[in-house]
Amino acid sequence: MSDSDTPQTAASASEERREFSAEVGRLLDLVVHSLYSDREIFLRELVANAADASDRRRFEALTDADRALPADAKIRIVPDKAARLLTISDDGTGMSRDELVRNLGTIARSGTRAFNQKLSDVKPEDRPSLIGQFGVGFYSAFMVADRVEVVSRRVGEAEAWRWSSEGQGSYTLAPAERDTPGTDIVLHIKSDADDFLEPFRLETIVRKWADHITWPITVQRDGQDIAANEGTALWRKPKSEITEEQLTEFYQHLGHMFDKPWATLHWRAEGALEFIAMLFIPGMRPFEPVESTRESRLRLHVRRMFITDEAELLPPWLRFVQGVVDTEDLPLNVSREMLQSTPVLARIRKAVTNRVLSELRNRAKDAESFATFWENFGAVLKEGLWEDAEHRADVATLARFRSTAADDWTGLADYVARMKPEQEAIYFLVGDNLEALRSSPQLEGFQARGIEVLLLSDSVDSFWPDRLSRFEDKPLRSVTQGLADLSKLPLAEPQEDGADLSDLLPRLKEALGTAVSDVRGTDRLVNSAVVLAASGAGPDLQMQRLMRRAGQSIPSNGPILELNPRHPLVRALAARGAAGEDVSGTAHLLLDLARIQDGESPQEPAAFARRVTETLVANLVSGT
Repeated sequence: MSDSDTPQTAASASEERREFSAEVGRLLDLVVHSLYSDREIFLRELVANAADASDRRRFEALTDADRALPADAKIRIVPDKAARLLTISDDGTGMSRDELVRNLGTIARSGTRAFNQKLSDVKPEDRPSLIGQFGVGFYSAFMVADRVEVVSRRVGEAEAWRWSSEGQGSYTLAPAERDTPGTDIVLHIKSDADDFLEPFRLETIVRKWADHITWPITVQRDGQDIAANEGTALWRKPKSEITEEQLTEFYQHLGHMFDKPWATLHWRAEGALEFIAMLFIPGMRPFEPVESTRESRLRLHVRRMFITDEAELLPPWLRFVQGVVDTEDLPLNVSREMLQSTPVLARIRKAVTNRVLSELRNRAKDAESFATFWENFGAVLKEGLWEDAEHRADVATLARFRSTAADDWTGLADYVARMKPEQEAIYFLVGDNLEALRSSPQLEGFQARGIEVLLLSDSVDSFWPDRLSRFEDKPLRSVTQGLADLSKLPLAEPQEDGADLSDLLPRLKEALGTAVSDVRGTDRLVNSAVVLAASGAGPDLQMQRLMRRAGQSIPSNGPILELNPRHPLVRALAARGAAGEDVSGTAHLLLDLARIQDGESPQEPAAFARRVTETLVANLVSGT
């Protein structure tokens, strides 16, 4: 969202009025009228913003002494019952005029649409969880205020600016006065929000949501600034002194989550490398998809001081893990650029990654609990099979799949344990939809022989099998490329002899030309007449489909069309061919039929419809 391009008529010579976009207006309306069930959350959001601003200034001061914070820097909450004002002040970086416009007059473009969709999908009692998921924390102030003023002065600048809005569709900008850098947020409290002018109520909210924030937070009571938070880094406390409630509250604040963590990892590494880590694996998928960014956002602290959440402390395939890593072994003045080449950080990354993997291995022993984790984050974890050679084997032991032989999730080790003695490979089938995979004709020959097939329907499943290649010395093989193996495996029940296709196959191959690389008979079909196969040398069929969708070039040779010699349709065609009849017109119909069975569209839908119509008419007229 963006403010209008042209400033509106000014309220005074020095004041400028700007319009919110219509989308901002709708978002403000949603916040104000749909989230009343837990309005106290506004204070958490504003205090968190103040803490972030203070952290940023402290970090900037490491390399620029002129930006140093005052000795008594803190976050101050001042209620004024008589004037019906609530002020939240900080000594952070502050904002310039342009930053006020950019940060408070603009919201991410798709925010309202996604926010509105989530709001409609969630029960009213659960709706407070939506704040913080879409970057609308500041706007929660309008739940309790009918007007909000922000007076801010950017550190290093002499000018201060005032941003003001009633949340109705516009805001004003004007010069202001502030003696020191930082920000004051002044809320004109609504008539039905009196409790947010009570100091004790405000202290309770701070203890609930922000007790762990290392910046001192005070609430003014009877003219005195009363400490409202403990201000201790929770991760530095001994485990014995931390309650489950505190862990949950910290996790929820850290990741803007409202569930309980599925797993909590809290440990201190000592010796050659010293650091403390408190990590959380969420118990549910966040509203913001983990696919939206591929970077780990673990927070790096140096001796309690926040440095960055862009240190990539975990690989992308563990980006769902949240938490804090606090080390003594990095200099306080380390820059973000230096972090990327710091050997100490590389060792921390390795240690943290190994610890998370160890935790996952332990928890995988509880199949039911691990299934919950896998359904939430399995698709992300499997990215490690594709991109991380160092940990590929570890991820393979954790990976879980749907299968033709198991109702629940199954692992590769379980599959290998169930393999038939004469079976040489681990077979899999990749597609877009699990239900479509279960009914795919590609499975018929394997099921007829009692061979288990893994069913893979996540996007990454089209890629990683080539990289993993083998598990416990068993090759992984797509069923679309494992056709030669079937002849070595006995059928569970003997099948009748098929038709002689020696005359039919070359005619169909000639009619199809370059549309296929070959036409051949197969014994891997039971109920279907035709099926497509990929050549053993190139990518399997699903990978070829993905490449086409992405506009990438694929191998010039087409798929292989396979015919079931025992199917009535193929028998009839073989008989007509043997009798000298022209069957070439059926070739493209068979190819399109095979494509449809694999979830693809006919190459030429209009031509396919015409051929089907002609076939039906001919059969109806002849009475056959």
